[in-house]
Amino acid sequence: MTWPRSHLLGVLLAEESVEALVVLAGSSRDPDLAPFVGGARLGQACVVAHGGGVWLVYFTSMEREEAARAEAGGVELVHPADFGMETLRRDGKTHEEILAAAVQTALDRAGVVPGRVALAGRPAAGIAVATARTLEEGGWKPVSGRGLMLALRRTKTTAEVEGVASAAQATVDAFRSVAEALAESAVRERGELWLDEERVTVARVKALAAQVFAAHGLEQPESSIVGPAEEGATGHSTGTLERVLRVGESIVVDLFPRGRLFADCTRTFCVGEPPEGLARAHGLVLEALETSLKAVRPGVRGWTLHERVCRLFENEGFAVPDKNPGTQRGYFHLLGHGVGYELHELPSFRKTGPGTDEFVAGDVVTIEPGLYDPDAGWGVRLEDLVVVTEDGMTNLTPLPYDLDPRSW
Repeated sequence: MTWPRSHLLGVLLAEESVEALVVLAGSSRDPDLAPFVGGARLGQACVVAHGGGVWLVYFTSMEREEAARAEAGGVELVHPADFGMETLRRDGKTHEEILAAAVQTALDRAGVVPGRVALAGRPAAGIAVATARTLEEGGWKPVSGRGLMLALRRTKTTAEVEGVASAAQATVDAFRSVAEALAESAVRERGELWLDEERVTVARVKALAAQVFAAHGLEQPESSIVGPAEEGATGHSTGTLERVLRVGESIVVDLFPRGRLFADCTRTFCVGEPPEGLARAHGLVLEALETSLKAVRPGVRGWTLHERVCRLFENEGFAVPDKNPGTQRGYFHLLGHGVGYELHELPSFRKTGPGTDEFVAGDVVTIEPGLYDPDAGWGVRLEDLVVVTEDGMTNLTPLPYDLDPRSW
């Protein structure tokens, strides 16, 4: 079995005119290392990829069973004994010297001749500098592999789409739990929402979602967003934990848990009668979302979809980012982004730059139009997570869009 992205890796190495890709990582949680390890949980590790092959170095024999999971995915292993790990330690070699020996062994196994080598991963700064220096001393010329790695990770394999879909299903379950709690809330004095004789706070809503994610074995490394009223109007305010939710205000809930890969989804709620401005904005955002979802397919650019939404909102009197750069009201962000081993990755919805070419089957993207009015104290964002297919897209977060949680 060969590593699933071997052909693409060879193409990208040739395009960048580099001999090999070297990934340095503190653990398998590093998004640049994760695609190579097949879900294995490892501590420090590094990868050398060259000529269609991938060599994974791990640093403790206690992880041999975990490392074998990567081997099952077409990756060749370099064991600690292969580069004399214990001997180097007994000889008092530094951490950087041991890593250099490991990388050199993997380069030798891969048959890499001195030349340009792309460095990727998220090691400590000192590790990156030391490794670059060692490569230079050996005749290699280290260059940034960030762009190459982003391009390599962009289009998802079948197994990776399944990983995103699994996290997305947990996100769907979490939203239903949140909607149920809001629907069952009672309105007390000052318009506060209460449930089971306790106030409904931002922290309580976040805890409901976190409980669902924990049951699915997911993490929230980027936290979550529960933005009521004026906090939701700023876009990415995560919400003040002790803030009590109230009747008639917008509640922007944006959840983005991670299993092996991330998911991402947003809904906006309002318990009770919404203000006229909020109701109108919600209708427009829903129109923008539904129109955009219908247009997602291979051959379409994210920027094209973004411009269409800009024109829709502009025609309704709202500021939009391509005509009003830096605006903090109306529509002020891009329509979407790629999702995978990082919450934000390629493809990009920008006009120019990396990953701004046409969608291809296997791209996983969000579609998330929004409208915001800080002065009126409301925000609306609706976001679905989709995978681009050969003839369109599949929505991974099929949920209601209603403001009223009782409609769910």
